[in-house]
Amino acid sequence: MNTLNEIERAVQGLSPKQLAQFRAWFAEFDWAAWDRELEDDVSAGRLDSLADEAVANFRAGRTSPL
Repeated sequence: MNTLNEIERAVQGLSPKQLAQFRAWFAEFDWAAWDRELEDDVSAGRLDSLADEAVANFRAGRTSPL
């Protein structure tokens, strides 16, 4: 059995209260991982072209207020 199968079985065995606690923990864990990935992308310059395009569109008047 691999780790993923073990995790799936463990989650299936949780009580409703434990499952709610796990969901809350996993949501925080997942957001933190996404934040790290985004920070890495920004630091590496992988989003620079998107930012440049957005600024160019703003300066050219191709945007609208939120």
